[in-house]
Amino acid sequence: MPNGSIPRQERASTAPALPPPMDSIKSRTPAEVLTNLNRTPLFMTSLDDTDGAVGENVELEALKALAYEGTPAEVAENFREQGNECFRARKWTDAVEFYTKGIVVLQEAKRKRKVGQVEDGEKISGSEVEKERGLEEACLVNRAACNLELKNYRRTTNDCVAVLLLNPSNVKAWYRSGRACLALDKIPEAQDACSRGLEVDPENSTLKNLKANINERKAVVEEKNRKTREREERQKAGERAVRLALTARNVHTRTTAKPPETEDATIHLAPDPLSPTSTLNFPVLLLYPLHAQTDFIKSYAETTSLAEHLSYILPPPWDDDHEYGLENVDCYMETKAGGLIKVGKKIALAMILGSGKTEVVDGVVRIYVVPKARAEVWIQMFKQRKAGSGAGP
Repeated sequence: MPNGSIPRQERASTAPALPPPMDSIKSRTPAEVLTNLNRTPLFMTSLDDTDGAVGENVELEALKALAYEGTPAEVAENFREQGNECFRARKWTDAVEFYTKGIVVLQEAKRKRKVGQVEDGEKISGSEVEKERGLEEACLVNRAACNLELKNYRRTTNDCVAVLLLNPSNVKAWYRSGRACLALDKIPEAQDACSRGLEVDPENSTLKNLKANINERKAVVEEKNRKTREREERQKAGERAVRLALTARNVHTRTTAKPPETEDATIHLAPDPLSPTSTLNFPVLLLYPLHAQTDFIKSYAETTSLAEHLSYILPPPWDDDHEYGLENVDCYMETKAGGLIKVGKKIALAMILGSGKTEVVDGVVRIYVVPKARAEVWIQMFKQRKAGSGAGP
């Protein structure tokens, strides 16, 4: 051993002891050390996993409590400043949270004074009350600005109303209320807010620009509403024309509590949808009851026959036994009394519906298509089901 050297074991035993906080972590894993650091407010990276075994972090809770130390005005001012920092960073949601905390503190203090819950040591002067009022107004109008950026337009208007109850001369509240109403296409309300703001500050350029935007949007909305009214009036006129045409042709109709979904397929007139003398067109449902299949004809002109449509529909792709050909099928419709009537394939639909024996249910003509060879069997099945349940096949 070289002269003057100290054995390794002796060095370890004579080394100075570590400070208690550092000595306590020697036996911990790196993951445990990081977890413990994350429970310390200075080193926190998130608030999700900081709670201890008993569900609390004393240091964190103490830090949170500091935010509520002081008078209501001091606490609210602190929250307002934090909200302003978030606002400048365009962190709208965080800013709303801070402004809301300030508002809650001030409104709670106001509530306590109103119901007489303030102790002697908590009584404040009129100037302090006025300060709180100004802070509440500032937090509300700033929160309105954040909600406007977040497109929470109704919350914006609610905040502006609260501001204007405190100070009817707050131009920012009139402006932000006007913008929110404009975004919702509430043109009269937007105009009113803008006008009231200009009464307070006639030379306000921001409000003047808003007024121009409102007038421009007003023209667009009025044109849109005009077209909507015209479309609705035209639709109603078309429906009246269809009713007149159905009556003139002796076509009976009936609606049920649960009509089928046919999208835009409706009974309509063409080529002139407003003239009862135009051709009626019907949605037609072809049913193949012996194979539980259907075909849907969206627009079936009253002047055409079944044969004209069946010629391009039959044979259907699922007809493996070749039962469905134009010449070897019969067609039937239900009568108003619940029976069946055989319909000619070469007869125009207008003649079938105008006989007065059938009816159009829920705006859809239903026609059964059955192979001739099995028609009698199906008719008996139809009657039996009618007799047994009161419902068709």
